[in-house]
Amino acid sequence: MKSKLILLTSVLIMNCMFVFAQDKVVQSNGEMKVFIDALMKKMTIDEKLGQLNLPGSGDIVTGQTSNSDIGKKIKEGKVGGLFNIKTVDKIRDAQKVAVEESRLNIPLIFGMDVIHGYQTVFPIPLGLAASWDMALIEKSARIAAVEASADGICWTFSPMVDIARDPRWGRIAESAGEDAYLGSQIAKAFVRGYQGDDLTKNNTIMACVKHFALYGAAEAGRDYNTTDMSRQRMYNEYLPPYKAAVDAGIGSVMCSFNEIDGIPATGNKWLLTELLRDEWGFGGFVVTDYTGINEMIDHGMGDLQTVSALALNAGVDMDMVGEGLLTTLKKSMDEGKITEAQIDIACRRVLEAKYKLGLFDDPYKYCDSKRAKIEIFTPEHLKAARETAAQTIVLLKNENQLLPLPIKGKIALIGPLADNKENMPGTWSVAADFTRSVSLLQGLKDVVGDRAEVAYAMGTNIVNDSALDARISVFGKPTYTDKRSLKELIDEAVEIASKSDVIVAALGEAAEMSGECSSRSDISLPVNQQDLLKALLATGKPVVLVLFAGRPLTLPWENENIPAILNVWFGGTEAGHAIADVLFGSVNPSGKLPATFPQNVGQIPIFYNHKNTGRPLAEGQGFQKFRSNYLDVTNEPLFPFGYGLSYTQFTYGELILSKSQLKGNQTITASISLTNTGKYDGAEVVQLYIRDLIGSVTRPVKELKGFQKVFLKAGETKTVIFTISPEDLKFYNYDLKYDWEAGDFVIMIGGNSRDVKSAQVNWLK
Repeated sequence: MKSKLILLTSVLIMNCMFVFAQDKVVQSNGEMKVFIDALMKKMTIDEKLGQLNLPGSGDIVTGQTSNSDIGKKIKEGKVGGLFNIKTVDKIRDAQKVAVEESRLNIPLIFGMDVIHGYQTVFPIPLGLAASWDMALIEKSARIAAVEASADGICWTFSPMVDIARDPRWGRIAESAGEDAYLGSQIAKAFVRGYQGDDLTKNNTIMACVKHFALYGAAEAGRDYNTTDMSRQRMYNEYLPPYKAAVDAGIGSVMCSFNEIDGIPATGNKWLLTELLRDEWGFGGFVVTDYTGINEMIDHGMGDLQTVSALALNAGVDMDMVGEGLLTTLKKSMDEGKITEAQIDIACRRVLEAKYKLGLFDDPYKYCDSKRAKIEIFTPEHLKAARETAAQTIVLLKNENQLLPLPIKGKIALIGPLADNKENMPGTWSVAADFTRSVSLLQGLKDVVGDRAEVAYAMGTNIVNDSALDARISVFGKPTYTDKRSLKELIDEAVEIASKSDVIVAALGEAAEMSGECSSRSDISLPVNQQDLLKALLATGKPVVLVLFAGRPLTLPWENENIPAILNVWFGGTEAGHAIADVLFGSVNPSGKLPATFPQNVGQIPIFYNHKNTGRPLAEGQGFQKFRSNYLDVTNEPLFPFGYGLSYTQFTYGELILSKSQLKGNQTITASISLTNTGKYDGAEVVQLYIRDLIGSVTRPVKELKGFQKVFLKAGETKTVIFTISPEDLKFYNYDLKYDWEAGDFVIMIGGNSRDVKSAQVNWLK
């Protein structure tokens, strides 16, 4: 009786706390409305339009902002915020002009591309996704928010959650890969990390989910290209991560560059109003991507005045760089093409964001110079970056247990990415101090100390095409091109390698061979790097390929011939140390691929949750005439989604279902024993997939519905249990109704999307 009374009291207290919290939110929203109503009554139409304007930082110089061109616009109330400006001094100067020299003293919002860390850079987002560790990803975003906010920034253009199934597209590096379920979990983790539980705190920042929507489906993998797909594919396969971010309370949304149903996203009312606001209930503000409004002119949608009105009518609230809203909407209003009420709505949303951030209470809340000195690039943050990077590394091959390497003898470190610290942070690391990144050479030396000798040779340039080299180093990350001939470089490398016990080949892409406007039609290793690998292999020494990449690469020859392959993505500031930790076994790799690796580009797009044709080829089956397959290559990927090896071995038992027949809202548990049968302690990502065998519309061959990262000591066994409910069976049907259908389902559990144990269940409504 006493325990029941305690429980009842606890429930009542929790309910009271919830009601209090809800009342507090309502009260806060009411106060915000009163405040903004009063402010907007004082604003002229020009000042309202100014809030919709987001220029770059322009000609701002510390101490001279007031007299700069951008400073003059701020004084006139023609600027709502600035982006990609950093340091407390510069931001304080700009904010001072806004709140002390403009008529209404409205503070600015300061945004930046804080994509995978601030000055302490974490692995690229595709690498973070390979950790399958939501707590780790959230922590990386939390550290990024702490550092960025300490340097004056209160808004980040992240997370990027575009589903990407074409590795030719360079921006796959910024994504979470190909799967909607995994991408949705990662989207929520990023939002929690950036925004925390209270945006008024000075160490949280507002997040901005991008690119809304479907940007990852650009045709031919060519950036900014056309996108076209059915609504059913949108809802089931591409939209879920955006919605997950909205459900997590994200403060802002950025439009994508591509068109949707023939209308560019920046001017698409169905997308930005009917779906985002009316259907999903988004209450934040929408910002364009860089010159997104202006680019609708080349899409063929009209002149600047026309496309600016189109954007406002669609639901855009803020214009990044283009100034179309600022310069044309007044004329469009006078001509009756838009109304002042529409301008008011957009203005209000921007002002609400500033209110939620607490900028009206304290415009300088992010301008504490003491924080900048003690909260950026700290030892604790570097430790977290190193640990995180090690968790993202994916072991693709380990023939005869070549890895981990013993720390002894002579190690030959060969390759153009071995001593190249500027490329370690990867793409979109705009706040990084590249000189403070740890190269692989430095990482190896730091870890081995005097216990082994590390000999280095470059071996080859990253590419041998000078024009291509210029394009991939456009952001100032040097490729360290050596003017010697390829033969001279290879000969030097072979001489060093021949005198060593093992060869570590640091090859792959430069940082900016992936990322924005870095699409590639050929995603294999450059030929000169392949030539170096062949020469190293010919020495007879064991070769470990440490592969740097911002995307899945085509590696059929490498997989066939190189005994060990470690995919390290771009690991950030502490990349060199993290890779060394894994190479020498102080960290056992547990990363799993968030995107499929094709055998060749002809298989693209290739992804695990495809649908069957009416003439499917059975999985693992060789060529059959009049079946859906290729003459020259199998249907199978080189490495499937969810794949990744360990230095130990994990053995899966049989899949056990608690029931085989269910009805209605009943739940079922799927359990499987997992045993570490190897010699090392390690972690395994156990993955749950479900297939709906018969539907009113065609259904994928399998869909990820859950995962657990399980740590096991050598010899240890654990039972891994998943609880499955009808919620896990839901999808958008032909009428875009989100529901589940009765029938037979296959439950699958395994270490990747290909190698699974399965059992069948019948589920009635």
